Amino acid sequence: MPMTANPPTSVRSDRPKFRDLLARPDVKARWEKVRKYFFLRESTYDMTNRCNIRCEGCYYYEGDKPFAAENLSAQDWRDLMQAEKARGITYVVLAGAEPSLVPQLLEVCHSEIPLGSIATNGFKKIPEPVGYKIHISVWGNDETSFKTRGAKNLLKRQIENYRGDPRAVFVYTFTRDNIGEAQDVAADLVAAGCKMTFNVFSSPVGYAGPLRHDADSLLKTREMMMALLNRYPRQVLFSAYNAVAHTSDRGLHDLYRCSYPRCNPSQDIGLGRSFRQYRTDLNWDRSVACCVPDTDCSDCRHYAAGSAVVTARLYRHVGDLETFQSWLDYVDTYLAVWVMGYEKGENLCSKMIRPPAAGLAGASLPPEGV
Repeated sequence: MPMTANPPTSVRSDRPKFRDLLARPDVKARWEKVRKYFFLRESTYDMTNRCNIRCEGCYYYEGDKPFAAENLSAQDWRDLMQAEKARGITYVVLAGAEPSLVPQLLEVCHSEIPLGSIATNGFKKIPEPVGYKIHISVWGNDETSFKTRGAKNLLKRQIENYRGDPRAVFVYTFTRDNIGEAQDVAADLVAAGCKMTFNVFSSPVGYAGPLRHDADSLLKTREMMMALLNRYPRQVLFSAYNAVAHTSDRGLHDLYRCSYPRCNPSQDIGLGRSFRQYRTDLNWDRSVACCVPDTDCSDCRHYAAGSAVVTARLYRHVGDLETFQSWLDYVDTYLAVWVMGYEKGENLCSKMIRPPAAGLAGASLPPEGV
């Protein structure tokens, strides 16, 4: 989640100075709001190799992750969290396979590093003292959930568990087959007072099943995202630029270049230096470390990848006001989804802005104190 940026290779003289981009009060206010979180440094932790449901296209059960031994020692986890703090980690993402099955370990992590999030299927409620953001995965209506996840009445159960819970964000993952269902699911979530955001199914390595997107389904997904954002602007945590970035015919790595160690050989700065993805045995392997291991990088459109591929690309997005506004909307959305207590503001730009290429970075660095 570090939002530092790689400097541009060149600066065009016709590009605005950064202070000019901040001339509008609403833009300046949003910049000041999001920059307070530039201290975030994340790593990811598999909490258990057990799950209470089994989903088609599950990332956790690809590769060798599920064969790592479980370490259920609260003291060992406390020692790990303390060591993580010592090396500068300020934010934890607790995942794999189903973290709600080990609530005692979640409480240990939260007691040591209070900022973080948990990825869960929502079938079992996570105790309220665990004050992390909770991302509840939604893959369609209850009929589809039963077909792809083997769980009856899952959406109903998820809403019952997390209705009115300020920690909860329902993450609707668009697949090729569930785009039309999003309208009814969103209506149910909004009626229950729940917040939601969007994800795009990104294939695990070697997956060629029916959930994988094609060009037509990506376009329809973008249209549905925007329709729901416009219909429910207070409940849907999203922006036009989120929709553009995550539904392009090119994956995120191709568009922005991923900074996670799996794709980034540098160990000097940013995620290449700080990010680790721990298995359940509390070991990690740099060669596979990314936000969602075993994803096909060429097909990656994960909402979780935004920290590495969009928020960290400030320099690419300062060439003009609308592009900078779009980037601010993206970061504002990202923080609202991932950080407890952060409230999303109104989007600054409603236009579909094309992601800028790497060589088009423009404005000079924001000076200290701006």
